[in-house]
Amino acid sequence: MNSSRRLEQFSTRVEWSDIDSNWVKEAIERARSEDILGAGFKSTPITTMDVSSALLDPEARGRASLIARTEMTVCGMVLIPLIAEIYGGDFEVRDAVEDGVRLKRGECLGVLAGSVPAMLSAERVILNFLQRLSGVATETYRYVEALGQASTRLLDTRKTTPGWRALEKYAVATGGGWNHRLGLYDRVMLKDNHLAVGGVGGEALADLVTKAKNTFPELGVEVEVDALEQIPPVLAAGADVIMLDNFSDEQLVEAIALIDGRAATEASGGITIDRLPRLAPLGLDFISTGATVHQAVWMDIGLDWEHSAHD
Repeated sequence: MNSSRRLEQFSTRVEWSDIDSNWVKEAIERARSEDILGAGFKSTPITTMDVSSALLDPEARGRASLIARTEMTVCGMVLIPLIAEIYGGDFEVRDAVEDGVRLKRGECLGVLAGSVPAMLSAERVILNFLQRLSGVATETYRYVEALGQASTRLLDTRKTTPGWRALEKYAVATGGGWNHRLGLYDRVMLKDNHLAVGGVGGEALADLVTKAKNTFPELGVEVEVDALEQIPPVLAAGADVIMLDNFSDEQLVEAIALIDGRAATEASGGITIDRLPRLAPLGLDFISTGATVHQAVWMDIGLDWEHSAHD
């Protein structure tokens, strides 16, 4: 299998159309329930409404602009119509930028227009989704930029916020990264934990590769190795991807030469943004890191209101 084919087979980019809208609506409903119904707490709320917005004129109409307080890669704008629907459908987003757009500080993501009480009730949920997902997209963009023009693809991992995986993997893709396996179901991935009983040598790994190939012939098989001597038996057993775990730069050069195109190569462990320029010219197929998600900082996005009774 040539390198180009391996890249396509063992990485993907989650698009918005790949995500189940009903699942997203359930996530939004859960977020709304935290604010309105006290979801997660045993105590029963005195009321089940936004008591602050209930003090306002229910017929009030207005506009508010979503403003980038810092440079960012935008992600999450596609959720706003779904949030509006769940909050009663009485507001909309206008002049919205697309997910993946780079904005400078002070630029506008879009304008919310419609019912003031509805927008105020939904404000924090909208910002929570936007700030978190834009943070992941922005951090991914930084890593991709550090990797430069190399053919190596930057992958994410399963280190995602529980319940947010589809959204965070979408955010990684939006930021220019690529997605590794989506879950435990779409690739056999043999790591050191699978060998906790029965030995840790290359031959033990090779036996598991052979078993995986026979049991799940339709799935790719990836194997994590932490020593050069584990590579030959794993290759002989037919591993599709070899993850080189915590290898030094020098060890990666040796491993890539040893594998010699017979399997896809993936560097993982000890991947920092400062190290990426050194790894870029080595000829790896993939570099994977969870940092684009678990090290991402929420982006600062403001909601600036226009003091007007019309939308």
